[in-house]
Amino acid sequence: MPISHYQRLGVAPEVDSEALRQAFRRKSKTLHPDTTELPEAQASKAFQQLRESYTLLADPGRRDAYDAILRQSQKTQQAANELPRSNGWSSVGQRRPLSGGEWFSLMLLSVALLLSVLIGLGVAMIRGRDWQVLPSWLTDEQTLKTTNVQFDFNVVRPAAGELTPEPTLASRT
Repeated sequence: MPISHYQRLGVAPEVDSEALRQAFRRKSKTLHPDTTELPEAQASKAFQQLRESYTLLADPGRRDAYDAILRQSQKTQQAANELPRSNGWSSVGQRRPLSGGEWFSLMLLSVALLLSVLIGLGVAMIRGRDWQVLPSWLTDEQTLKTTNVQFDFNVVRPAAGELTPEPTLASRT
């Protein structure tokens, strides 16, 4: 968006004509092609824009019309900023309330999970199984074979050949 005439002169929109004239004189000293260190073409263009801004804002009728246009463009810009973006990435990370269908789906999922746990525990109870079972790889016999740690130092450990390895899977005969 291009800068406004007020920004070019470095004044607020509410400024009176005397302050506007002083701002123009101050800026014109720094931008005049004869007194600036800018390249001549750039200084000439900047000074010409500064004069156009002052000429427009010094005339009360033209200034009122410009202010109306400026207010309208600001309203349009604010309205455009408030509109939701058309691309899908603008709403990423923003939370919205769950819809009724989403709440219903969550409720059905919870009921299905609870029902499956209850059915699984009921079947285990009917079959006479324990609810907590140690895994087969963590039985006492296997743990004694693999660990040589002894907690009571008064007990004599068996010799290395006394423990015979047993198969981990029971053979079916």
